[in-house]
Amino acid sequence: MQSKPMLQLSDVKAVAQAAERHATQNNWAVTIAVVDDGGHLLWLQRLDGAAAISAHIAPAKAHTAALGRRESKVYEEVINGGRSSFLSAPAISGMLEGGVPIMKDGSCLGAVGVSGVKSAEDAEIARAGIAALGL
Repeated sequence: MQSKPMLQLSDVKAVAQAAERHATQNNWAVTIAVVDDGGHLLWLQRLDGAAAISAHIAPAKAHTAALGRRESKVYEEVINGGRSSFLSAPAISGMLEGGVPIMKDGSCLGAVGVSGVKSAEDAEIARAGIAALGL
């Protein structure tokens, strides 16, 4: 039997705090979601001023990144490239840039999804959060 690393609550809090710090330094009102490797929500944080819809979009982006073990941007690019049938892929709905998997030694520990500003900035916030883990 193999063993794999897992996110602990302290890891989730560190990721969320670092992501929040990066967002607030840039005056970006966003929602930050952290999920485990199965896409299950571990943390949801809607910063002051973030649009209500972002509380649905951020977890969806994180879920997609965790299940696919790749950035949610990849799916957006596939769809924008003309493969619109990918919109029917089961169990994923956050096929927009801003979901970033948390990877360690080839294993997906979970993902961070951010929504509220430009998609590239959402992804930037997610990466800033993940960087707090020093992986």
